[in-house]
Amino acid sequence: MIDKEIRGKERPGGIKKGIYLLPNLITSASLFGGFYSIIASLDGEFGKAAIAILISAVLDGIDGRVARLTKSTSKFGLEYDSLADLIAFGLAPGILIFTWALRPFGRYGWLAAFLYVVCGALRLARFNIQINTIESKRFNGLPIPAAASLVASTVLLFYHFGHEDITKHVTILVMVYTLAFLMVSNVKYYSFKELSPSQRMPFRLLVGIILLLIVVAAEPQIMFFVLTLGYVLSGPITALWSSRVKKPVSQPELHHHKGVTK
Repeated sequence: MIDKEIRGKERPGGIKKGIYLLPNLITSASLFGGFYSIIASLDGEFGKAAIAILISAVLDGIDGRVARLTKSTSKFGLEYDSLADLIAFGLAPGILIFTWALRPFGRYGWLAAFLYVVCGALRLARFNIQINTIESKRFNGLPIPAAASLVASTVLLFYHFGHEDITKHVTILVMVYTLAFLMVSNVKYYSFKELSPSQRMPFRLLVGIILLLIVVAAEPQIMFFVLTLGYVLSGPITALWSSRVKKPVSQPELHHHKGVTK
């Protein structure tokens, strides 16, 4: 009888029994995509590995919204999501970009891949401790799913133009180092959390989304790369623009009269 009465209530210490099933299943699917990407990269199937990362990114965007819409957010879900993100968007892209493009660079190549992974882990840890102190409209630093999406879309872009073999480009090496530093930077990125399907939006926004989907469907490899690159560059460009248009704060004039500052 007592067990039935406390079932569904909190245990001593404030820990709730059970977990929310739906959002954690979606997170598990995202984690599976990251794991499959690692296997595909080791087998030399770089295109499949890149697609798996992009699918994980879509699922990662869904699980949080599902949790908020169904009011099933929990501390367990937050921690599980971070661990899944580290695999799907940290380790999987790191292995993909190393096996596909960074191996020929030797030490600089695997150091770039490791730096990407460790900066992704630091980015996730910082996000977890700042989640209640940073405004929801902005991300502090480049989100790790966006960084992983740029890595994956870059691979798909090369495949689209017929470069399917292991490649060696200095621009890829520079890109990985740049993504690593952007993730741990204080550059602000728009979070898109205000866009909710349950809220009324301007009609032109619907038209714009439909046109964007048509363009993406026409040239998916090119458009995925353009969109992810545009988002990655949006943070530094916005920061530079804000610093230029911001007027310098004028210091109050100090009036000296007979040696006394007023």
